[in-house]
Amino acid sequence: MWDFSIGRALGLMGRTLPFILLRMAVYFGAALAYVLVSGVGAGIGWGIGGFGDAGFRAATTLWGGVIGLGAVAVVMYLLREYILYIVKAGHIAVLVTMLDGDEGMPQGKSQIAWARDEVSKRFAQASVLFGVDQLIKGVLRAITGLVRGIIGFLPIPGAQQFVSVLRAFLYVAIGFVDEVILAYAIRTRSDNAWASARTGLILYAQNYKPMLKNAAWLALFVYGLSILIFLVMLAPAALAVYLIPGAWSAGGIVFALVFAWSVKAALLEPFAIACMMEVYFRSIAGQVPDPAWEAKLDQLSGKFGKLKEKARSYQPPQAPPAPGPASAEP
Repeated sequence: MWDFSIGRALGLMGRTLPFILLRMAVYFGAALAYVLVSGVGAGIGWGIGGFGDAGFRAATTLWGGVIGLGAVAVVMYLLREYILYIVKAGHIAVLVTMLDGDEGMPQGKSQIAWARDEVSKRFAQASVLFGVDQLIKGVLRAITGLVRGIIGFLPIPGAQQFVSVLRAFLYVAIGFVDEVILAYAIRTRSDNAWASARTGLILYAQNYKPMLKNAAWLALFVYGLSILIFLVMLAPAALAVYLIPGAWSAGGIVFALVFAWSVKAALLEPFAIACMMEVYFRSIAGQVPDPAWEAKLDQLSGKFGKLKEKARSYQPPQAPPAPGPASAEP
């Protein structure tokens, strides 16, 4: 079946409780912002709708809620680099260290403060981390596209339907794997994030079969639980909609989706990443990048070539020179 330990992943989540709480604060706070701002927008629309008939009021209430949702979505989009840098990458740094037996974790320093320092050593700026992450995702899509193409050519009855289902699984699985490649960069303590990401992708490609198999299982777990959470959240979401002026009927489903997304991002995703990290590091143990796979990825994805270009031109930040003895006054 799968090659990861559910108990070990849950144990890692418990040991990284400060980051779990941080993720809950960020994503549950975002969910609350979606509800409150869209509720305010719907309320404003309902008030404006008082200048027209019932149909006009229903339309302005709907558009007010939609504009409120959109405003929060824009803010979350603008904050995506910061969230990746502080929340996701920081959590990965701590998970990697704990997987390796807590080596390098100083005593007397909070996990979040230590992780911030560790991430800044590997990725000087949030924009660098975000750029690496986007290129990693592009290469992963190319790898999964290659796998889909191979299966599509097999003479299997119903292969096209199978490929359609596989495409859905692989699409969601990319969201788990890209952060594992970032974990490789942190684990190897490389000062060139672009080069380490390139090496990590080659090692991933060499082991794509166990990686994709376990990613598929995790996709089933995570999205199956997300659907259950969505169904459970329908009741409180309906209550929130009831409290909005004009009873914005479409908001119930939207709010339930937002609540389910927040639980997935805060709790289910770190569980999946901890599982995938275990599988990845076990799979690549003792391996070196295969030049044949490197050449194949160069042909398969232009973004893999961009990683090479970035790695060649990257200049790690220089540490400030140590202060020398003060010169004597003449």
